[in-house]
Amino acid sequence: MTAQVTVGLDGSDESLAAARWAATQAVLREVPLRLVHVEEWPSMPEVPMAYARTLAHDEQTEKLMQEVTDRVFKHHPDLEVITEHAHGRAAEELTAAANEADLTVLGSRGLGGVRGFLVGSVSLAVVGVARQPVVLVRATDDREAPEGGIVVGVDIHRQCEALLAFSFSEAARKCTPLRFLHSWALPAAYGNASTMDPGIREELGSHLLGGPDDLLEPWRKRYPDVEVEAKSVLGSPAYRLVEAAQTAQLVIVGRRSRSAPLGPHLGHVAHAVIHHSPAPVAIVPMA
Repeated sequence: MTAQVTVGLDGSDESLAAARWAATQAVLREVPLRLVHVEEWPSMPEVPMAYARTLAHDEQTEKLMQEVTDRVFKHHPDLEVITEHAHGRAAEELTAAANEADLTVLGSRGLGGVRGFLVGSVSLAVVGVARQPVVLVRATDDREAPEGGIVVGVDIHRQCEALLAFSFSEAARKCTPLRFLHSWALPAAYGNASTMDPGIREELGSHLLGGPDDLLEPWRKRYPDVEVEAKSVLGSPAYRLVEAAQTAQLVIVGRRSRSAPLGPHLGHVAHAVIHHSPAPVAIVPMA
């Protein structure tokens, strides 16, 4: 692995926004920014070679890389920028690049707050299998200076060291508060008891309050300057995280390694946050 921040670049507004966001992260990390453009080979062997690599396409790519590099230097004149042209399948090439970087940033097309992200197959393929964290960034963010800090979805009942390490290091770099959310639901055995006696929710929830705090205590000691808040909330984890994302600067979720017949499986919580969060979303792979 190389100490760098990688961004997938294709000339779209989304990828340009990703490049801007990634440049800031590279400066905070004090590592180079790597711009990667992938030229897709034709998927059908009978497609004429005219659709493959051409001089005109190379010149267009070179122009794009130079324009983005110039924009980066305008705001970050001391940042080292590396450009790379790859050829092959975009998902495969970007996944390989992501596995070599500290962080990879990709653009995702948004259609507004209600419909959320419309994530392409390439982005989903990369976040589903990459061994390093990947961040998805929208082209535009109409919110005015989000003040919700970094929101992290955490399951206190499962190992999440990689998620905690990434979250605390990000908060420390950005000098931004951390908000951890652990969602829970009433056991089915309680049936309608919570309706008859709302106090049952508070009584059961009180037993969980120490869960997140106990989990985070070693990390609080390691990062004493990071402001941390932890909550156990009743409800769907996906709904609660999307709700908190409306005012967040960044949302962080974990991804378990799990294969499905039709490809990588992200899990419904990560999938919901990716599609509906207005803030950039970081997906952290976990064992």
